[in-house]
Amino acid sequence: MNSEAQIIISFLFKRSGKDKLKESEIYLPLSLELGWFSTKESKDFVTYTIQQKLLVKKDGVLIPGFDIEKITVPVGFYPAEKSFAIEKTELKEEKNVVDNIVQKIVSKTGKKSEEILKIIKDVEIEKNIISEVAALFVAKNYNVDVDDYFDSVEKGIFRENEG
Repeated sequence: MNSEAQIIISFLFKRSGKDKLKESEIYLPLSLELGWFSTKESKDFVTYTIQQKLLVKKDGVLIPGFDIEKITVPVGFYPAEKSFAIEKTELKEEKNVVDNIVQKIVSKTGKKSEEILKIIKDVEIEKNIISEVAALFVAKNYNVDVDDYFDSVEKGIFRENEG
């Protein structure tokens, strides 16, 4: 199933007839022309879709990170604001996983968060793994219970590898 963000991106690119758009050519139509989001929400949408790799920055412009021709935009499509807000909330929660794990490690070990973040970054590079998994690894090395973060990290991994 296509996400609402994919439908919005497909709609904008098909509407423009271009295969590359500037950021402003995405957020301005969303807010000013279509009235789907406020200007801030539209800019947040662009940021969100870049983080999700639905849009890819290349040479100062954005291109879809998926095949827009495979996306059917329903007639009379209008985004449900709540669904995008839920997607953004889930993303924020996942991005905070590393911070939350770092805080648990700091609380147990008394080390500084900067030191723990550096160790996580080193593990991430050394083992070629994502930061969330590296944080779990480091926490386990310090005998910090982080079992409650496994599901969130797993969801993030699968979302990142979709499509």
